[in-house]
Amino acid sequence: MKKRFFSALLALTLILSLAACSNKTSAPASTAPEKNIESPDSGAAKRISILTPYLSSVTTNEMVEAMKKGLEDNGMEVTVVDTKGDFGQLASRIEDVVSSKPDAMILVSADPNQVKTQLQAAIDAGIPVFGCDSGYIDGMMVNATSDNYAMGEQIVRYLFEGLMKGKGTVIALTHRPHPGVVKRCEAFDTVLKEYPDIKLITEQHVEVPGPIENSRKIMENLILSNPNKDSITAVWCAWDEPAIGATQALQDAGRDEVIVTGVDGNSQAVEMIYQGSNLKATLAQNFEGMAEIVVDDIVKLLSGQEIETGEKYAPATLITKD
Repeated sequence: MKKRFFSALLALTLILSLAACSNKTSAPASTAPEKNIESPDSGAAKRISILTPYLSSVTTNEMVEAMKKGLEDNGMEVTVVDTKGDFGQLASRIEDVVSSKPDAMILVSADPNQVKTQLQAAIDAGIPVFGCDSGYIDGMMVNATSDNYAMGEQIVRYLFEGLMKGKGTVIALTHRPHPGVVKRCEAFDTVLKEYPDIKLITEQHVEVPGPIENSRKIMENLILSNPNKDSITAVWCAWDEPAIGATQALQDAGRDEVIVTGVDGNSQAVEMIYQGSNLKATLAQNFEGMAEIVVDDIVKLLSGQEIETGEKYAPATLITKD
């Protein structure tokens, strides 16, 4: 009886020993790679928020669409917010975006100083803030734009010297809440002082959204108050939509002697230049280049690379009929 008992005990001991050896041949759990949802290979798509008050603008829409496509092509999820010219709403929507904690946010065609408190909250929350054709404030990563002061100076000098021959009268159509427009206007103000024989009739603020329609109405009223031929030599427009609206009003009134210039390289404006209308010149901003700068820097930053911060410029090109 005892013999059978010890035989059974020996068999059980052998089975348990074999099981223990079998467990030792498998890799310990601690050596298996842990899956981290924040890591680049985790499969979690990065979330990017694009915000603008001016999506109705042709060029702003062009930049937004280019960035959206570029980021999505890199596997990111993109949301676009348009507040239709309402900066109060823009501030509120930035707060909403900050609460949602995206991986990055982009402000397009808007002065960051007008929503500085909200952008600072994003920066304090560790959300990288980018600008595209916007201004730059401390804490932002990058603002991709044109050298707007240099562009303003270039088109003003071309108008005053090349087209007006240093004399005559000029009307300015502007929208100073836009940071790029502000710098072009500053260049206009500075260069105008160098031409004593050029008189500024008036500067008019163009409302956005609807800059073409608004500038057309403004120009119609200015034509009525300046009815004589040659009473207006030129209309300097800080971007192309007002140039288009002003040209339409001048053509309808038969005032083909008035010179118009713009800035942006809007396709409709370029076509009007080539057709020989009042619109004689524009500076084509490289909006595709601006969007590319932002996309490239976001992709680099979110993949763990370092990027150079600050303003980054895409070059502009003068377009005339010749």
